[in-house]
Amino acid sequence: MTGTVEKTRRTYDAGMSRVLVVDDDETIATVVRDYLERAGHHAAYARDGRTALKRIESDPPDLVVLDIMLPEVDGLEVCRQVRATRPDLPIIMLTALGEAEDRIAGLEVGADDYVTKPFSPRELVLRIDSVLRRTAPVRPDRALTAGSITVDRAARRATRDGVELSLTVRELELLAYLMQHPDVALSRDQLMREVWGWTFGDQSTVTVHIRRLREKVEDDPTAPALIKTVWGIGYRLELP
Repeated sequence: MTGTVEKTRRTYDAGMSRVLVVDDDETIATVVRDYLERAGHHAAYARDGRTALKRIESDPPDLVVLDIMLPEVDGLEVCRQVRATRPDLPIIMLTALGEAEDRIAGLEVGADDYVTKPFSPRELVLRIDSVLRRTAPVRPDRALTAGSITVDRAARRATRDGVELSLTVRELELLAYLMQHPDVALSRDQLMREVWGWTFGDQSTVTVHIRRLREKVEDDPTAPALIKTVWGIGYRLELP
């Protein structure tokens, strides 16, 4: 793994961000922690899923870097359990290169992003920064509304008929972006660029997040009335 990270301090929320690195390969974990510290983050470490769950509960981090292949409890199950109580905690999955099934499985249980092994530590830090920027407080702004759905980006919450929705960071940002551009056909490339901050990548990331979002905002996810598929292009949010 190669790359360099400028020794700059970054602040999100109040002070240094706290990142929990979960990987049973101590060599990888050590390199990642070193890069994170040099980039201005505080990094903690857990080598198995059971320990990670205990740390997340007792001392919640700002973001989790989570390997899928872990002893005790695997990364997918860790993500699933975390999402049951902390839908807002950003999670970046580490997956094996070429294992598309693992990447999709990670997204389906609620991961916000993924990085494939072997990876550049600098790329991982950039991905972490991108996710943390999207979870940092934003200036107060007018709430977005589409039918019974309301998104308050300043409060980082979304409601449907007044009931709060359990959305991950990416799901909330994706929904907000769609609502900011009603009745506009948005390509998957555009959504990846504007919501994820990626200029390239696997477009199944967008597809999986749209499917998860529909399950939470549509009366019938199999026949969506709000988030429509525009065949050959991407998606369009239609106002009721």
